[in-house]
Amino acid sequence: MNIVGNISPQDYDRFKFFLEQACGILLGEGKQYLITSRLTKLLRDENIPSVSALLQAIEMRQPRHLRDAVIDAMTTNETSWFRDQSPFEILAKEVFPEMDRADKRQCRIWSSACSSGQEPYTISIALSEYMAKVSTSSLVNTQIMATDISISMLAIAKQAEYDEGMLGRGLTTERKQQFFKPIGDRWRVAEDVIRRVSFNEQNLLSTYGSLGKFDIIFCRNVLIYFSAERKTDILNRMALALNPGGYLFLGASETINGYTNAFQMIRSPNGVFYRLKTKP
Repeated sequence: MNIVGNISPQDYDRFKFFLEQACGILLGEGKQYLITSRLTKLLRDENIPSVSALLQAIEMRQPRHLRDAVIDAMTTNETSWFRDQSPFEILAKEVFPEMDRADKRQCRIWSSACSSGQEPYTISIALSEYMAKVSTSSLVNTQIMATDISISMLAIAKQAEYDEGMLGRGLTTERKQQFFKPIGDRWRVAEDVIRRVSFNEQNLLSTYGSLGKFDIIFCRNVLIYFSAERKTDILNRMALALNPGGYLFLGASETINGYTNAFQMIRSPNGVFYRLKTKP
């Protein structure tokens, strides 16, 4: 089935509106090919003949799972181990030592838009490496909460098993041998790394109140898909979700400039990150 010809300008505008309202993703003009590439299989499996019929089914909530399935298919799930390296260098050389100096004993980290789990597990590995060097660290009870809007990605993340191809993206041989164990033709994350991490479904447009307070938030390579208004809203609500002096990590191409005044930018030899401003 070829759905390209079925996407009228009116249906494309309707789909763009649905996607932004549902999960914040802002499709630009001329992105019909994304709908084609990501929804063709879903339409075939659900026996839905066109995008117009898909939108009508979503509006009628029939079948009930369809809305979430569309969001799942349209969500970008690009990720890798130790992605961009810089944030994890900052954790090990600056943030973790600072927390130890403050004798932080209940550190909580939020990995938002965690996709298939590489980021939260990477954070946990970085902490394991740090504590191996600093035997007196107070961060032994650190908890990492990882969230994503995609149910299918969360299922992969919770399984904590990856094939050679997925491990080859950003993971050194040394880390693979130290923090993974082979299970058939796959590799499972070490139990002490898994133990710190929990996974929950979370739409970044929804309230964060039930998640509690955090000392560190990773919100990397996701704000680029949102409108300026959405970015402002998300960043300000993440500021409210941080403990005083908490840290925020964004993607390499993302910034707080023009969106919020809640954070101060910190430039270090290891990269750029943000810290929640203290109120005067």
